[in-house]
Amino acid sequence: MGEVVLACEGLKKRYGDLWVLKGIDFEIERGQTKVIIGPSGSGKSTFLRLMGLLEPPTEGKIYFEGKDVYNSGLDLNMLRAKIGFVFQEPSLFRHLTALGNVKLGPKVVLKMKDDEAERKAMEALKTVKLEEWAHHYPAQLSGGQQQRVGIARALAMDPDIILFDEPTASLDIELTWEVIDVMKDLARRGVTMLVVTHELGFAKEVADEILFMDDGRIIESGPPEELLKNPKTPRAREFLRRLIGGV
Repeated sequence: MGEVVLACEGLKKRYGDLWVLKGIDFEIERGQTKVIIGPSGSGKSTFLRLMGLLEPPTEGKIYFEGKDVYNSGLDLNMLRAKIGFVFQEPSLFRHLTALGNVKLGPKVVLKMKDDEAERKAMEALKTVKLEEWAHHYPAQLSGGQQQRVGIARALAMDPDIILFDEPTASLDIELTWEVIDVMKDLARRGVTMLVVTHELGFAKEVADEILFMDDGRIIESGPPEELLKNPKTPRAREFLRRLIGGV
C-alpha cells in the first residue's frame, strides 16, 4: 500500500432538499490515476468540488494525507494550493499571456519572487508542450492550447494531486487529443490524478481504477479492463452500452 493522498468517508452533499451525494467512500494513493465515469447528474462534478475543498460536505469526512481536513485546524487555503483543479473551461485572464496566467499562482499564493515564479511557470508550460506560446494571449490560442495552459497553471503550484473535471468536454476531437496526450504524459510521470471524463480510451490506457457513479453514489469500481469489458451492475452495463456500444 502506498501513501494515501486524498480520501473521504461517508461523504454526502445536499442542496436544499436534494441530496446530490448520498454517501461516498474513496481514496487515492500517490502516483495513481483514477477515473470517474457516469451519466450527467450523477454527482461527479459535485464530488470533485468537495474533494478539491471548493465547498464543504453536508456530512462525512475528507482526509488530506491522513489528516481530517475540516476537524484538524488545518489552513484550508494552503491545502487548496496543494490540490490542483482543472475545470471544463480554463477561465484564463484575457489581459495576461499564457506565462502570466501560469505564474500568477506561484507569485500570489506561494509568495515566490517574480523570476522564480516565471521559471516555475516556464517549466510547467514546457511540460504541456506550450513553451513556444508562452508570450501569446488567450485570444491567440486554440481551445486545446488554453486548456493546456490551465493544466500548466495547476502544475506550477507543485500540487500533490490534480483534479480534472471533464477537461475536454468543450473541445472538438482534434483538440481533445492534444489535451489527452498531455494528461497521458502526466500519468506516465507519476502525477497523482483524479479525472472525471467520458474519454474511455484515456481511462483504459492510464487509469489504475475506474469508478462508475450514479445517483450520488459510486456503485461499481475496478481495473479498466474489468469494468469496461465486464461491468457487474446493470446500470453500468447500460451506461457503457450507450456510450461505446456493444458492451
